[in-house]
Amino acid sequence: MRVAAGEVALRPVRLRDGPTWSRLRLRDEAYLRVWEPDGEGAWAERFATMVWPVMCSGLRATARRGQALPFAITVGGEFAGQLTLGNVVRGALCSAWVGYWVESNAAGGGVATGAVALAVDHAFGPVGLHRVEATVRPENAASLRVLAKLGFRDEGLLRRYLEVDGAWRDHRLLALTKDEVGAGLVASLVRSGHARLS
Repeated sequence: MRVAAGEVALRPVRLRDGPTWSRLRLRDEAYLRVWEPDGEGAWAERFATMVWPVMCSGLRATARRGQALPFAITVGGEFAGQLTLGNVVRGALCSAWVGYWVESNAAGGGVATGAVALAVDHAFGPVGLHRVEATVRPENAASLRVLAKLGFRDEGLLRRYLEVDGAWRDHRLLALTKDEVGAGLVASLVRSGHARLS
């Protein structure tokens, strides 16, 4: 799908994404750190190139078990971020959460909106899920705009939900169900003029 920033697509993560993943994560520390859950060790250690093979293998293993769908976000065929449909649960719940990040040079051009639309359409189509939810810090206006543009409903505030940037932070819980999307989120973006089909 084409958005203002270029051609946006999702593809499986690859081992050879490591150097680009590391370069973008290290360069964008100040941009990303305030929104992402804390981890062990310094940012430079957590996102060194040598960490990627283990992380990529772990993502692929959860995908093989049907517990997650990890994707690389590409713009014009180049790695520009990640999106994961995680905690995939079947049965009566039939749901997953969506989490994503986009490198700073691609921000604001519809990349995250396009990527989430593609992922949710995939989740509600071939994957057969009923519900996708997202949690976002109330201060993250850009991410809240992405989800609002796609029709995600605000379901309330989760107090002190995740440790982010050194403190326990509140998050908004937003969700969307299959019966709310009609012909799909990509079709909705195209109809509204926010995207074009390639």
